[in-house]
Amino acid sequence: MKLQNKVALITGAGSGMGQAQALLFAKEGAKVVAVDVNLQSVEETVRQIEADGGEALALKGDISKKESVQALVKLALKEYDRIDILSNTAGVLDDYAPTLETDEALWDKIIGINLKGAYLMTNEVLPQMLDRGKGTIMNVASIAAMVAGGGGAAYTASKHGLVGYTKQLSFDYGKKGIKANAICPGAVSTGMTEEILRDEDAPVMESIKGVPAGRYAQPEEIANLALFLASDESDFIHGAVMPIDGGWTVQ
Repeated sequence: MKLQNKVALITGAGSGMGQAQALLFAKEGAKVVAVDVNLQSVEETVRQIEADGGEALALKGDISKKESVQALVKLALKEYDRIDILSNTAGVLDDYAPTLETDEALWDKIIGINLKGAYLMTNEVLPQMLDRGKGTIMNVASIAAMVAGGGGAAYTASKHGLVGYTKQLSFDYGKKGIKANAICPGAVSTGMTEEILRDEDAPVMESIKGVPAGRYAQPEEIANLALFLASDESDFIHGAVMPIDGGWTVQ
């Protein structure tokens, strides 16, 4: 039980990598605050956790809106009194749109959820971590934070920004007990990527088939890395940018 007596707030917990983390963290003893913009999906995550004997709270929230973030964190703290682990997992794709095909609305949407959302969630959760002198923050970025071709202009910019934000969090707050790290998945089979992975002719499929692992990942594999980073076993890992991409970024 690597997360016994911990409280973990996970965004994007209604599906994919966020849901996989929520289920695994609960099995490892954490009380889980499962957040998603889709209440029905996150309630299903909580039902699965409770059916397995775990404890969780489902909250609906738009992480790109400050008022929404404030409200959901307030509810989480009212229920559990503290948040030990924050996993900023919620994110959206931009369909690999280059900059000239990215209008301002799409740019604002991608940056608002992928980057601003992590900033808003962190700023709302971090003060009570600092009060206790201990906390873990994980930002789920992407290989698009390391190389081109993992997304479009807005997505790539958002994930590069998220990695920089993670490093600065570590620099500013590591000595105050806050452990901040970034996870950079490659292609992962989720609801968000299902359509792309079904299209054998999609440009990105050539890259996926060419990775050393020869396949894409399952959400549970990303959750296993998140569990390690959330646990005390990784206490000497600070400000790391950890690819989990089947070898996509070896070159």
